[in-house]
Amino acid sequence: MKLKNSYQLLILILLSATSLRAQQMLTIEDALKIALENNYEIKIATNDLKADQANNTIGNAGMLPTLTANVVDNNNIQNLSQIRIDGTENSLNNAKNNSLNYGVSLGWTIFDGMSMFAKRAQFQELQKLGESKLKLSILTKIGDVYETYFDLVQQQQQLAALDSTLVISNQRLALAENRFSIGKASKLEVLNAQVDLNTDKVMLLRQKELFSNTKTLLNQILARDTKIDFIVNDIFNVDSALKLDELSELAQKQNPQLQAQIINKRVAELQLKQVKSTRYPTIRVSSGYNFSETQSSLGFTTQSSARGFNYGFSASLNLFDGFAQHRNEKIAHLAIDNAKLQIEQQNLNIETQLATAFQTYLTNLELIELEQTNQAIAKKNLDITLDKFHIGTITTLEFRTAQLNYVNATVRYSNAQFQAKLSEIALKELAGKLDY
Repeated sequence: MKLKNSYQLLILILLSATSLRAQQMLTIEDALKIALENNYEIKIATNDLKADQANNTIGNAGMLPTLTANVVDNNNIQNLSQIRIDGTENSLNNAKNNSLNYGVSLGWTIFDGMSMFAKRAQFQELQKLGESKLKLSILTKIGDVYETYFDLVQQQQQLAALDSTLVISNQRLALAENRFSIGKASKLEVLNAQVDLNTDKVMLLRQKELFSNTKTLLNQILARDTKIDFIVNDIFNVDSALKLDELSELAQKQNPQLQAQIINKRVAELQLKQVKSTRYPTIRVSSGYNFSETQSSLGFTTQSSARGFNYGFSASLNLFDGFAQHRNEKIAHLAIDNAKLQIEQQNLNIETQLATAFQTYLTNLELIELEQTNQAIAKKNLDITLDKFHIGTITTLEFRTAQLNYVNATVRYSNAQFQAKLSEIALKELAGKLDY
């Protein structure tokens, strides 16, 4: 019976391995590439940036002239009666009158208190702000991909541990049944082995459920069919060489949230320049070439036409607007002050997050070494216990304790690696250097 059960277990393991190989292997590089191509938030941020780029033109800033074509055609039918200065009276029913004017006109604001230059610079800053928002969206989603992917790595490692303990539990049940059949063990030992085996099966089923749901979540983040099945690499590569000073320096240069606040301050300063520009006159030149034709059924002139070039300029200066200028400048100064405060607040937030995340990162690196040692000890203890259990020198309770100790040590080791990877991802995301 023992040989039969062992053979069945071997077949089960081989079938499971074949099934895993048949599944698609999704590497972290593949996941990042798919996310960059498909993710909806990244696509939306990309389109927003394209809109900012389209707005960033000298024409939109008001630096170019405007050229307009005009056509006006007026027609009317009237009953007319005229009394001239000499007393002569003329009248005509259904008199037709029409006038036609057409031509082109050119207008160009040549000076507006430098507002157009400030507006042009503002559009350039808004484009940079769009780029910063796109980078933030990419970093956020890539961070989600990293976290979810390595969560799957952790779960896959735990599935392997539970699979191995299930094999051992099956061996224990087979051994208990053999011992019972030859009278060396009681029925209680068989029942206990069966209960523990069922418990291991329940744990495995729960872990498989969590693994499946997390794969669905990753597919959602990748914006692809949530039913796509895959497996992941089962190795953690934790960067253990991060330094707080270097991360802090990078964050000052690359953190997209901080860069956005700096750009917002620059935008507020340019807005103040535009407000101040209304203190100066606005000068506009204009010209055009027009054609006009008129026809009248009654009057001294029954038909006339004209064509020619016209040109001129206009200037306007705001002399008094109910103190609106003073109020607008005060509001613009307050916006700049708020932007400065937001930069200081963002700096403090980043430094705080970096300090706490880095301390967690160091702790997790130490835990990896500790839990790795614990797992090795638990594995050695399980091997010795298993040998002793086969020859009947220890109790089933001692064997079960060793078995659970190994499973728990494996889970803790896997979790320590996962938590260290999360800390690494958080630090690199704050520094704006998360690879994608």
